[in-house]
Amino acid sequence: MGALVGLAPLSGGLFLGWALGANDAANVFGTAVAARIIPYWRAALLCACFVVLGAALQGAAGIETLSAITTQTVTTAVIVSIASAITVTAMTILKLPVSTSQGVVGAILGIGLATDRTELGPLLKVVLCWIGTPIGSLIIAVIAYKVLAFGFRRAPMSMFTRDKILWSGLLLVGLYGSYALGANNVTNTVGMFSGLLPGVSDRLLAVIGGLAIASGTITFGRRVMLRLGSGIMRLDAFTAFVAVLSMSITVHVFAIVGAPISTTQGIVGATLGIGFLRGAHAIHFNALRHIVVGWVFTPIMALILAAAGYAIFC
Repeated sequence: MGALVGLAPLSGGLFLGWALGANDAANVFGTAVAARIIPYWRAALLCACFVVLGAALQGAAGIETLSAITTQTVTTAVIVSIASAITVTAMTILKLPVSTSQGVVGAILGIGLATDRTELGPLLKVVLCWIGTPIGSLIIAVIAYKVLAFGFRRAPMSMFTRDKILWSGLLLVGLYGSYALGANNVTNTVGMFSGLLPGVSDRLLAVIGGLAIASGTITFGRRVMLRLGSGIMRLDAFTAFVAVLSMSITVHVFAIVGAPISTTQGIVGATLGIGFLRGAHAIHFNALRHIVVGWVFTPIMALILAAAGYAIFC
């Protein structure tokens, strides 16, 4: 019972993890589900399992970066997690795939501004990584598209064999993307609680956050998964494979260096790279504008909610 009471402040982080899973599962399996290559429930269950695995094995790396932006107490950590979760949940209901990382950092910045204790070094690191995420993913997608397209054209194979390879590839990169999602984004759910809960290590925090993300993926991930999978541009098996592979590599690299980033920005950058190769006419710019609006308002809304929460409860 005492252990459960000690973990009670994590309820906000669990809520945020659920919201993250509901929104960000689209980034790894949305393209395959929208293309009817993998059934939704199979994708959701596989994503949940590998999210937990990634969180458990590599999820602790980015927690130090996030927790260094401003000094936290248990109260402010709860405020940050709840403000971020409300923001991400609102965007999910609107079917907007947003950056959970932006929501969390926006909320942390709200606390930092309210307490006048913001460390610009870690904040600058995260913001620069946000900028680099879609650009890096776009570049990887362009390279991967050209290399793989060249290989498929030269390799002697039937259309049936080609489709079978791509379907298997989509499953594998979806699993890899889910692992990368857990390894990188679990920081966003529980990173603000680092060092605040007696007896709770960063690795245990990562496992708990991973389970929370998995629950959101299974229970509420369908809405955004279908929107992102077909909203920006229509993807076939080949382009879906390239997009998810490029996003997964980008997110995993940032997880290794300890920078929590947006899987949404990664998949959007990869999809845009493919769209430009195939012709700008293939891109649904109206859907893209809605996604960018979500990116802009997510940190602002989270900042306002966190600052208001601090004013009321601290």
